[in-house]
Amino acid sequence: MNSWYEDFEGAVTICDPDGIITFMNLTSQRQFLKYGGSDLIGTNLLDCHPEPSRTKLGGLLKSQGTNTYTIEKNGIKKIIHQSPLFEQGIYRGMIEISFLIPDNLPHHIRE
Repeated sequence: MNSWYEDFEGAVTICDPDGIITFMNLTSQRQFLKYGGSDLIGTNLLDCHPEPSRTKLGGLLKSQGTNTYTIEKNGIKKIIHQSPLFEQGIYRGMIEISFLIPDNLPHHIRE
């Protein structure tokens, strides 16, 4: 049986502390197919980003920081969340989760 992240509708990409891609779920592989898809596993994630994104990501890898933002490309909006990945308290790299933002995304204020 697949783990939750294999069939997750968003792209899940994981790299080690040096930026080497160690995992891509099926959505991530499809999303980056024109750049190599699953063949990107084992390559450096920093090489996939132009400046200033490369410097930002390199800083996150060193600082173990978190970064969340939205993008729009070709009319498609996404939210990107980059966060340090820990296993039993040991820093193992970064995880990036991205998914589509619907045009009619509701916003609720809770009190």
